[in-house]
Amino acid sequence: MKPCYEKVPTAPTASWTLLNRRLPDEIPFEWHHHPEYELTLTLNSRGHRYIGSDVQLYDDCDLTLVGPNVPHSWCSAELIEDSKPHHALVIWFSEAWATSLVALFPEMAQIGNLLAAAQCAMTFSPKAARELRPIIEDMVDQNDPERLVALLHVLIRLTQDDGAQRIVANDDSLTAPITDDSRLHRVLDHIHANFAQQLSIPELADMACVSVSAFHRMFKRHTRCSALDYIARLRIGRACALLMEGGSVIALVSGEVGYTSVAFFNRQFKALKGMTPTEFRRLHGHHFK
Repeated sequence: MKPCYEKVPTAPTASWTLLNRRLPDEIPFEWHHHPEYELTLTLNSRGHRYIGSDVQLYDDCDLTLVGPNVPHSWCSAELIEDSKPHHALVIWFSEAWATSLVALFPEMAQIGNLLAAAQCAMTFSPKAARELRPIIEDMVDQNDPERLVALLHVLIRLTQDDGAQRIVANDDSLTAPITDDSRLHRVLDHIHANFAQQLSIPELADMACVSVSAFHRMFKRHTRCSALDYIARLRIGRACALLMEGGSVIALVSGEVGYTSVAFFNRQFKALKGMTPTEFRRLHGHHFK
């Protein structure tokens, strides 16, 4: 299913956009993309969040930043409080806006690093989301200058979230470097090009010109997960895309993404997605037909 292009409206008095979206029945599946960054706080809702080939459960007070032109959609499964609507507070801003901000104010340099890491997407820790929830909610009733100050506060706080997790896309065009370390760039380029092949940690460490122990530390410092976990996420993410497209049997999907054992593929898939590949296809495949 090809994602639809969405034109994000911008008021003449503002340089970015805030949408206060309240839906009494459901958040419908709407597969779309746009050139702006999107920061979404989802309240009183549970369901699935689709970003590129990544599919994750979301719950109340989910805070996620999606990068430019990345296909995405939220799809609700249930309300948390039946008397209230599904509530999404959506912030859109352009890459040019963010780049200008960082260029004008050296104090904002960390925001540039955050946005580079979120070129596909990032989800933020429950702690950060709870802290920022009242600030984002208050934006609805603020004037434009007050909103701008609040947004800068939000972005600065997100740069300090040690619990943030980067969502990795399988399409290289959606994956941006997350560090200036050229050694890690070489490794990540190799992993993204060859994640369905057998990759060894010593081989990757040699590519980075460091010892195995130093490689583990370097990789986790920059990606916030181990190299094996990173590879597993890429493989399972690609498997999700294949399963949503339909057609291939589970054993063929398993082999195509790099698993020699279907049983191990099923275990790793369930560990990351909370369901078996068969259950995943049954639940999500109809969205993409």
